[in-house]
Amino acid sequence: MTIILVHGGAGGAGPERRDPALLAAVRLGLAQACAAGQRRLRAGASALDAVAAAVEVLEDDPVFNAGRGCALTRDGTVELDAAIMDGASGAAGAVTGVGVLRSPVLAARLVMERSGHVLLHGAGAEAFALGMGAERIDPSWFVTARARADLAAWQAAEAAAMRGTVGAVALDAAGRLAAATSTGGLTGKRPGRTGDCPVIGAGTWADARVAVSATGDGEAFLRAHFAGRVALLVEHGRGVAAAADDGLELVRQRGGTGGCIALAADRTWAMPVTTTALRRGLAIDGEPPRVAVFPEDELTPV
Repeated sequence: MTIILVHGGAGGAGPERRDPALLAAVRLGLAQACAAGQRRLRAGASALDAVAAAVEVLEDDPVFNAGRGCALTRDGTVELDAAIMDGASGAAGAVTGVGVLRSPVLAARLVMERSGHVLLHGAGAEAFALGMGAERIDPSWFVTARARADLAAWQAAEAAAMRGTVGAVALDAAGRLAAATSTGGLTGKRPGRTGDCPVIGAGTWADARVAVSATGDGEAFLRAHFAGRVALLVEHGRGVAAAADDGLELVRQRGGTGGCIALAADRTWAMPVTTTALRRGLAIDGEPPRVAVFPEDELTPV
């Protein structure tokens, strides 16, 4: 059995509840990401290949806060973060503060496989990835009208909606797990800010037992060592759903909200959330992808 879970971010449900066209676009984007990863798994590819393919689709979709459509800093600039981890080998790679790489998750994979490091930042990360063949793109490509409107609302001291993050976890036919996460961060963040997404053990983790990708208030997830904590609980016998719930409770105690997707080697999975939306999807073997946005919703085909 192969399984892939994706998420398109936790946060407020207001935009999708007010705009049926946006809701439909979010659901379609989640299904397309699931399908991209599922195709890799059905062809015999690794879980690592599947999560990279799924997250790359979400990065290219302007309705999500990763790659195109990302949140903007208070200066109106683009600073993207991503991470990827292979549960079979324990290898991991991440980039933070990049702005000219079309696919941050693929840059993170290059860091993992070809740099000898785990985390590269800013211009150094860009130079390395471009030298390895990553696609360069003008930063203006990432900026959408929605991102500008969110920044304007933030600058006017209005509450800009949490845009979340994107991510994927997968289990392949050989029983290997992997996780990947990518984000544009917070609207109005200070230039140079890094949240939990690219920090291995905070927003992203995979080992032989469980794979986790988180979304929400990054500072609280960092302080909770969220993904690593969930993995440690699973290692000590907790079910994946209970472990994820316990992790989110600590995030709450640290002053944050959010959600995650978590997938265990025993084929159990969880998608808990403490906000009014978790954009999420699931595909198992050859079944059609199923998606949901609001916490009360069942996963259904698009």
